[in-house]
Amino acid sequence: MNSALSLMGLALRAGRLEVGEDPAGDACRTRRCRLLLVAADAAEASRRRAVRFAGEGQCLLLPLPFSKEELGAALGRTSCAMAALTDLGLAQALADQLARQEPELYGEAAERLRLKAERAAQRREKTAAQRQQRGGGKRPPVKYRKK
Repeated sequence: MNSALSLMGLALRAGRLEVGEDPAGDACRTRRCRLLLVAADAAEASRRRAVRFAGEGQCLLLPLPFSKEELGAALGRTSCAMAALTDLGLAQALADQLARQEPELYGEAAERLRLKAERAAQRREKTAAQRQQRGGGKRPPVKYRKK
């Protein structure tokens, strides 16, 4: 089995993969989607919907080199035309895996996801530093005046 497909199976078991057009579209609309994946032999209407979903959710769209049956078999279904990864680390790992196999096709996407992951790490460090300055813990409670 291909390592990219096994990584997608891992994401599914972790609850970080939305499988099917409706769940993937919902993940894009709510901006939880980090990487939208479309099978190689998906119907033209499904491809158009995927492009629209990716535009709505401002996420990356990748056509996979796998058929619907191969993708479905890896995810425990009969077939699957579209899936959405909601975890940035898993999305980056999958794009890197695909870029190793076909660098000219997936190299740019892998680089964009790497940059997104770096920016997210910088934001986490910044908020951790701010929390450290406040003395740790959560934000101070908001005090309301009684009327």
